Amino acid sequence: MKGLLSLFVCSNFLFILLTSAALDTITTDKSIRDGDTIISAGGIYELGFFSPGNSKNRYVGIWYKKIAPRTVIWVANRNIPLNDTSGVLTLKTNGVLVLVDDSNVSIWSSNSSRSLKNPKALLLDSANLVVSDGNDRDPGINFAWQSFDYPGNTLLPGMKIGKNLVTGMDWSLTSWKSTDDPTAGENVNRLDSHGYPQLFVYRNSYAVYSSGPWNGIAFSGSPNNKATQYYTIEFVINQQKIYYKYGLKNESLPTRVVINPAGVIEHLTWIEHTQSWFLYLTAQFDNCDRFALCGPYASCNINNSPPCDCLKGFKPRDPQQSVADWSSGCVRRTSLDCNQDGFLKFSGIKMPDSRNSWYNESMNLEECKQMCLAECNCTAYSYLDVRNGGSGCLLWFGELIDIREFSQNEQDLYVRVAASELDRNRWRKRSVLIAVISAMVATFIISFLVWFSFQRRKRRTDGFVLTDSEVGNEDIELPLFDLVSVASATDNFSSANVIGEGGFGPVYKGVLPNGQEIAVKRLSKYSGQGIQELKNEIVLISKLQHRNLVKLLGCCLEGEERMLIYEFMPNASLDYFIFDPSRKTSLAWKNRFEIAMGISRGLLYLHQDSRLRIIHRDLKTSNILLDSDMNAKISDFGLAKIFGGDQVEGKTKRVIGTYGYMSPEYAVDGKYSVKSDVFSIGVIILEIVSGRKNRKFHHLEHHHNLLGHAWLLWTEGKASELMDECLEESLSESQVLKCIQVGLLCVQKLPEDRPTMASVVFWLGNEGLVLPQPKQPGFFIERNSMGSADSSDEGCRSNNVSITVLEPR
Repeated sequence: MKGLLSLFVCSNFLFILLTSAALDTITTDKSIRDGDTIISAGGIYELGFFSPGNSKNRYVGIWYKKIAPRTVIWVANRNIPLNDTSGVLTLKTNGVLVLVDDSNVSIWSSNSSRSLKNPKALLLDSANLVVSDGNDRDPGINFAWQSFDYPGNTLLPGMKIGKNLVTGMDWSLTSWKSTDDPTAGENVNRLDSHGYPQLFVYRNSYAVYSSGPWNGIAFSGSPNNKATQYYTIEFVINQQKIYYKYGLKNESLPTRVVINPAGVIEHLTWIEHTQSWFLYLTAQFDNCDRFALCGPYASCNINNSPPCDCLKGFKPRDPQQSVADWSSGCVRRTSLDCNQDGFLKFSGIKMPDSRNSWYNESMNLEECKQMCLAECNCTAYSYLDVRNGGSGCLLWFGELIDIREFSQNEQDLYVRVAASELDRNRWRKRSVLIAVISAMVATFIISFLVWFSFQRRKRRTDGFVLTDSEVGNEDIELPLFDLVSVASATDNFSSANVIGEGGFGPVYKGVLPNGQEIAVKRLSKYSGQGIQELKNEIVLISKLQHRNLVKLLGCCLEGEERMLIYEFMPNASLDYFIFDPSRKTSLAWKNRFEIAMGISRGLLYLHQDSRLRIIHRDLKTSNILLDSDMNAKISDFGLAKIFGGDQVEGKTKRVIGTYGYMSPEYAVDGKYSVKSDVFSIGVIILEIVSGRKNRKFHHLEHHHNLLGHAWLLWTEGKASELMDECLEESLSESQVLKCIQVGLLCVQKLPEDRPTMASVVFWLGNEGLVLPQPKQPGFFIERNSMGSADSSDEGCRSNNVSITVLEPR
């Protein structure tokens, strides 16, 4: 009896093992019906039938097993759905997978490179569904078909985008029609092998985005998408295959690249503790990424208005062309003479469209130059690979298009121009050199005099000295104003000239002897800020140059005076307009939207594009100044922090900022990052739309602040009710709703849920995008609903962290 019982137990155990081993496999005698699934060996991916979103159609697909809501990464019958649950996925004896309906009609089938004797279909932990022969569980050696050869809208680690030049296989991504419909949409991400290969996004067969050519490290049009401590990047080009793929160094981190229904390529990572997908990179960064936006021989700079401008040596083809339409581009200022031409060097740019190009991996740069000179229709040349000082040769023929400024790029472009243009450039350089030498001599003399004067008054300035460590071992080229000049410019600091008051002290309007208007920020002896904040502002702003940042003209450090001199902003600050019932009517929606865009671009520059990585920490409407054309300029960098290359977060016990704009993690725990600034700009965007102040917002039906009110309206489908009543005749409602959604995405409670400023700029600057749905905002319940806090904005103590609140001017 015991022997029979043991035999029974062993038989059942063996049955369980055999059944478990087959959970990832389809065989000729084991089909998959609607409701059944197979799961990869590691439990990472699952294959079965599903209906996307609100659709009733049924599809066979692969999704993440442990991620909810379901995230589908591959669909078999994407263009031919089933309309009921009768579908069956079978494996034929010849090794072909077939999906049939209740009438046994084939809906979808795989193909096979050869007939198999003992076929099986296996779902791997890479999400690759493969059909192989025999008992070999390593399909990389022996497979007849794989789903990785037929991507949908998703690229996973190990998958390829490119071409097999031998078989003709084309690995490309095609968007879904919508989030509810996986049918092939109008956008395709595909490699173009003409000339030197590059990746394109095509919309209805028209190119709308180009990655630019590969430079050995990254595609020149996407310099941030390169190998890191987390990712590997591979671009292979040989006689058999051309493809791009990426891999993960930590394979436990779910990551995917998706082309969404709007044609935007999104790089997403699953954040476990937030249970959500985090958008960490988009290929299309801003409007300058629109393919050939500026036409031939022109470059795009998103910080300029208009963003397009001709390359040196070229002029607009149509001088009367519209600011909004530069598609006709530029032409040569001087015609070429093949035997007399030369080259102008351009740095920090995206390389032009390389479909009309030729390349050689073994030539050096000088050989490359000579070959281009010998070919009269060669218009430019460059290194092929920027690694190890540069190698290889890339030649362009015909017009140069799709160029934009990218300071991160390390590749130089040498553009062919007439000899006279070289002479003109040499003369310009010679003039600049003469001017520089003259300036250096003058600067030396002036610097000596300033140094001598500074040494004499150093004792009277309370030891105020900027050390090398405080300025990053860089010289600060900032003029020193003497006290007499500043006092004269401000009528001896007359109260009639006071134009603002902040935590630093009063701000005066002044006029220099040459007629230039200035704003003088004077440190008060009673100021909540002090020497360290003044040093911080001098160090930072003197190194930053952007059209959406206020310009620091100089400083005055004479005697006990501490003053900063700025360009004067005739339209004061943003809060002066949007919170005043009479003045807000003069701020039409077009102005408000451009202000939101300007702030976003300025903040993106601070976070990503400047030579320092800056966290502002005190972004608010009173720190957004407006020039004569109502262009927004970010000001007040006294509380800003510099981050190192690998630093993502800082922490302080001295939390300084303004309630209503501070992010939860900063106000409560003293943690700050780029996402702290993103929270602040989210508040500002919602204030711009509504014309209401977050902290002083009141509603008869609830105790929420502006963020909470916006959240309630959004969840009820009434978001348009948030907009300022005076905007009704001047607004674009779709643009307003987009701003509200972007604002809510920025003020989400958890920092990892908030977008980067690159995403914010891209979302605001492009129509027709499908944006993520926002989650609950942070700090959305107003203080008077809690009963324990008073009505003052003047600071509190939380978790033993001192919070000093600097109120707006």
